[in-house]
Amino acid sequence: MGNDREMTLKTFKQLREEVQSVTDVEELFDLIEDVIEGIAKDNNVDSEFIWEDLESVPDEELIEVAAWQRKEGKNPEGGLNAKGIAAYRRENPGSKLQMAVTTKPSKLKPGSKAANRRKSFCARMGGMKRRLTSAKTARDPDSRINKALRKWNC
Repeated sequence: MGNDREMTLKTFKQLREEVQSVTDVEELFDLIEDVIEGIAKDNNVDSEFIWEDLESVPDEELIEVAAWQRKEGKNPEGGLNAKGIAAYRRENPGSKLQMAVTTKPSKLKPGSKAANRRKSFCARMGGMKRRLTSAKTARDPDSRINKALRKWNC
């Protein structure tokens, strides 16, 4: 059984190297271990049997991260792309997330729905930039928040 444990640890080490878009990988692994221990305890089974079954599962399926949290769902110029928005809506039923209002403010009719969405977004995200980011992130033109603000013409 010790060899099985070593195989599992090797698999998790490989997974850590492959999944770099997740920032708290260690937390996810701790969570997986807790879940497996809980399942084993509930079913009066040794957790090693569960780990053996998990070895047959491909590493990509162990931790699935939605597209809106990965590079594929993000627009390089800021915000989410259509794939990211679709993934977010699937994961959050009832969500009304929409694409960014990228029209120049001078071309928007004052008080229109799009103009109000843009104004609200800019006010909300501008406040987040001031209060919730480091000075380095606030100055970085490639930070996600600055890209989003540029995309919305804030």
